[in-house]
Amino acid sequence: MHAPPVVSAIKEVVQQAIEKHGKTPDALIPILSEINHALGYIPAEAIREVKRQIHNPAERMYVAESQLYSLATFYDMLSTKARGRHVIKFCENAPCHVVGGKAIWDALRKDLNLENGETTPDNKWTLVTTSCIGLCSVGPVLLVDDDMYGNVTVEQILDILGRYE
Repeated sequence: MHAPPVVSAIKEVVQQAIEKHGKTPDALIPILSEINHALGYIPAEAIREVKRQIHNPAERMYVAESQLYSLATFYDMLSTKARGRHVIKFCENAPCHVVGGKAIWDALRKDLNLENGETTPDNKWTLVTTSCIGLCSVGPVLLVDDDMYGNVTVEQILDILGRYE
């Protein structure tokens, strides 16, 4: 898991994300995504800081913490919980499932000794399922951080994980 960021680092990351994406309703997801990428997740303090920096009645820009929290928890690409150094996202949709996805999922769970949403005790891995990644033609598919692996077989799992030593 990423170490909890200090408040000054959170403020800086939030400010940079807002400067990059602007203070509009359309910018909220890119801002949260930027924070998630920089910190490894979106801590509650970051949500409060986004609200503080964006909320401006004079410019008719209103944003509630609950709105930001809803966005941060709705999208699979964002997380409000600290995750491991490497996040494995496994596609659980039907096209991946029918071409062997269940066997891949079972192998990942066994090899890492994790269930969906859990992180290894050494904070190296977090395993999560996700809905369609959009690569159905090469299923089963998994993402390790930003690296995509398609047509994955059970025999490839340990080799793929070994690339992140």
